[in-house]
Amino acid sequence: MTHPRRSDARDNRERILDAARTLFATEGLNVPMREIARLAEVGPATLYRHFPAKESLATEAFADQMRICHAIADEGLADPDPWRGFCHVIERTFDLNARSRGFTEAFMSTFPNALDFAASREYALKSVAELARRAKETGHLRPDFVLEDLMLMLMAHRGIQPGSQAARTAASRRFAAFVIEAFRATSEAAPLPPVPRLTPAIVG
Repeated sequence: MTHPRRSDARDNRERILDAARTLFATEGLNVPMREIARLAEVGPATLYRHFPAKESLATEAFADQMRICHAIADEGLADPDPWRGFCHVIERTFDLNARSRGFTEAFMSTFPNALDFAASREYALKSVAELARRAKETGHLRPDFVLEDLMLMLMAHRGIQPGSQAARTAASRRFAAFVIEAFRATSEAAPLPPVPRLTPAIVG
């Protein structure tokens, strides 16, 4: 026995998610919900029936990216060379963010109704903080590095918006190389200015 209404609902949900991923990637999180509904070819009522708030829509739309973030952090921690693992995390994270402007905004934001997303972000940040601690112990990561420095670089990375995806990716990879050199410990490294508070404190 078929269930055409259930099938239609699933199709509508997938179209909404596909439209959200497309628009979040190109326009960011400020894109109006009505634009998402229009691209998905559904009415606003249908959109809100599936996703009552933009927070819940963004959380599900970016679920795959968050899983990739987890994998990137785990890969970095698994590397026997902490500095190499740290560089891997920067390169892969910047590449991931170059592919979706909206994901960068979501990662940098706190959605009060998106607890699953917040928990996933905290996991990623704690993993990077642990990797940074290990890289400092090897003497390769500058000792005054703090997690807010990486968040600051992610904020700067959001400004990379050339026209094509290939151009964004190329610019992102070059920027990641500069970031790695900035974080590398050298005997000539000058002290950094005070740390800005860019993200909620990570519980140790």
